[in-house]
Amino acid sequence: MRTAPNGKETLITHSARIHDPALRNEFIRYTSLSIIGILGVSCYILADTWFIAAGLGTTGLAALNLAIPVYSFLCGIGMMLGMGGSTQYTLAGARDQTEKKDRIWTDTILLGLALSVPFVLFGAFGADAVATWLGADAQTLADTATYLRWLMLFAPAFLFNYILQAFMRNDGSPHLATWAQLAGSFLNIVLDWFFIFPCHMGMFGAILATVLSPVTGILVMLPHFWSKRNTLHFTKGLPDSHVMRQDISLGFPSFVTQVSAGIVMIVLNTIFLKLAGNTGVAAYGVIANVACVTTAVFNGVAQGMQPLTSAACAAHDRTREHLCLHYAIVTTLVFSALVCLVTWVWPGPIASVFNSEQDPVLQAIAVQGLELYFLSTPFAGICIILSTWFASVHAPKPGQVMSLARGFVLVIPLAYGMAALFSTAGAWLAVPVAEALTALLGWVLYRRYLRSAESGNPGISWQMPQEKGNHSSVI
Repeated sequence: MRTAPNGKETLITHSARIHDPALRNEFIRYTSLSIIGILGVSCYILADTWFIAAGLGTTGLAALNLAIPVYSFLCGIGMMLGMGGSTQYTLAGARDQTEKKDRIWTDTILLGLALSVPFVLFGAFGADAVATWLGADAQTLADTATYLRWLMLFAPAFLFNYILQAFMRNDGSPHLATWAQLAGSFLNIVLDWFFIFPCHMGMFGAILATVLSPVTGILVMLPHFWSKRNTLHFTKGLPDSHVMRQDISLGFPSFVTQVSAGIVMIVLNTIFLKLAGNTGVAAYGVIANVACVTTAVFNGVAQGMQPLTSAACAAHDRTREHLCLHYAIVTTLVFSALVCLVTWVWPGPIASVFNSEQDPVLQAIAVQGLELYFLSTPFAGICIILSTWFASVHAPKPGQVMSLARGFVLVIPLAYGMAALFSTAGAWLAVPVAEALTALLGWVLYRRYLRSAESGNPGISWQMPQEKGNHSSVI
């Protein structure tokens, strides 16, 4: 901190180079564990893609890509509740509000249960209708519906797995959360191979392996509740609507990050279906699943940053808040440079891994996508980190604006407009353009946040309204 002439503390600007070795080491520990765990999840998505491509060919790959947007919605809801609930949980813990912590934990679980019900109902009674709405035709309908049916029936497992992981990281067990993710991912990869090849179970085998992954993760995390460090306790009484609203508001950027990926997939699936049929959808599936890995790393950095930033916010330590952001942005840009290098230098070999039938059309479209789509990587990373950081410091509104811009307002019209002008090249470039514009918007919002905070301007409220009696600084 530095002190202004009026005696008030102000934020240290980025021009002041401040290093905190202890915080940096904490950041590395939390983010590395989070990245490893989330990469494990991404690996099983890639494994699904590879095994389905090898076992079921282009049609199976197209069916998988048509179904994946629903998985994005499930991930989005789970991450939203995990991020929103765990952020509140950390802040309440820093203020020694034990009853409030129990209420937050209980209500987040209840909200997850409630939001999983529509998915279960659609899985039981409407899988074919959802598959058709997502673009499945006579060739892909059966496989798409099979995948969707079991995915949606196991929606509670997916949501609770994400919620538990987030709370574990904020309850002193980041290692256990990571082991749970890795165990589920490893089991999924093994069962993918076993069900698709030795058992010849086709698409049902692929989705059976997938839904057993979150179940495994939950089982691995259960011992935490009997450990001495556990502070997660259920409480009786009516749910607190304020807690649930905060779950949604604080976790909204994480939700939109995932859901926007699903929306983009639906839009681009529609575009590629018109431009190149099911082969075009399969080619986009290659890009979308490789992109899951890069997004997973960014989400891992963001989730690792969140407990540290929230703790700094609760302690009113603005310096540590901004150092966490600095470390996260640097990590993101370094990784983005590596991704761009790999996709520019080796697009052909990457596409060939998922092109078991050696389809030249699929190969050409996928290579073009690898070269163009991943120009979005550094901008997407900055957007994810900034959105999560705003939520972590209890100022979710700028992150919500960014998330809506990149997920809906910009990318949808850009995709249709640029595809109409430049065919497949335009469709691939729509995402980089949308991410770059959103990153610019994020920089403007962040600078505005700094100016309003340093001036102590009470006319701009960036933070969530607090319950009566709770201390809060309004920026």
